[in-house]
Amino acid sequence: MRNLFTKKSRNLLGVDVSSSAVKLLEFSAVGNGLRLENYVIRPLPAGAVQEKNIQDEVAVTESLRQALAMLKPRSREAAIAVAGSAVITKTIRMNTALSDAELESQIVVEADQYIPYPLGEVALDFERQPGTEVEGNVDVLLAACRRENVDLRVGVLEAAGLTANVVDIEAFAMERAYGLIEQQFNSAPEMVGVVDIGATMCTLYILRHGKIIYTREQLFGGQQLLEQIQVHFSLSPGEAEVALRENRLPPEYGETILPAFRDAVVEQVGRSLQLFFSSSHYNDIDQLILAGGVSALVDLESRVEESSGIGTRIANPFSGLALGDRVNRQALSRDAPALMIACGLAMRTRY
Repeated sequence: MRNLFTKKSRNLLGVDVSSSAVKLLEFSAVGNGLRLENYVIRPLPAGAVQEKNIQDEVAVTESLRQALAMLKPRSREAAIAVAGSAVITKTIRMNTALSDAELESQIVVEADQYIPYPLGEVALDFERQPGTEVEGNVDVLLAACRRENVDLRVGVLEAAGLTANVVDIEAFAMERAYGLIEQQFNSAPEMVGVVDIGATMCTLYILRHGKIIYTREQLFGGQQLLEQIQVHFSLSPGEAEVALRENRLPPEYGETILPAFRDAVVEQVGRSLQLFFSSSHYNDIDQLILAGGVSALVDLESRVEESSGIGTRIANPFSGLALGDRVNRQALSRDAPALMIACGLAMRTRY
């Protein structure tokens, strides 16, 4: 079995390979807490990763090498994640008395009941769920992913000079990172929606008591804004990205293009929530958290709150954490919402 849950190290790098960039993040332990030592975000060429699938291993490897040269981490052991849409999860009841080796053997024998692929084509792992033991049985979470998805990520890490210590699932990484945000509330809300809007994908995570109960990915992201900027101002993809990042666009951008895209984001958030409500017995949530690079749009937080009627905040899992000397505080305040997955992966040292 390829490990999707366990295999821990004292110090792991969180490596998030998204559609537009690779993000590396390193924590260290300080007493009972964490200190962010540093992070690096390096852009990827267009098309290198599409819909969270690696298409150009060479380009991803090169961006990882550049990021490593800038980060200069103390550890070369890393955690990376596969998208939730690429993973099949199933909770099964198993005999509590079985050892891990016996559980593995039984799961392999019965795998065809749960997995619609030949066993030789998948990476499998399992984890006992604490607090679920009843009458000699325990819930066991089984996770399965096409081996090619796992091997691609392991391959680019190793080609860049890293060791793939953990291959995780994005939803689990998001859940860990949310744990840091939950500590920022005076009273932790029961039902929370995290909307992660990246370059090409919008993912809604619903958490109940801090545990993810629902995820849904949809094609929507900041790439649409970049394409509008390219067409409207006759810029190349690279020129549009630099102009947007450095706030060097003509006034017309803020007057027409930005408001229209921001409205589209608000509509997408509302649509994602309605899909959740219509497919579950829940009809309300207590708090919305906006994550991903798009969440930095001017006034997006207030517009989403006004439209949804739900208290909304921008994700910053690092608020209140100790920061290392190399961390650029100003850049972190801008980048924090886009670092949730990398943060959750680096937190594997805490479990």
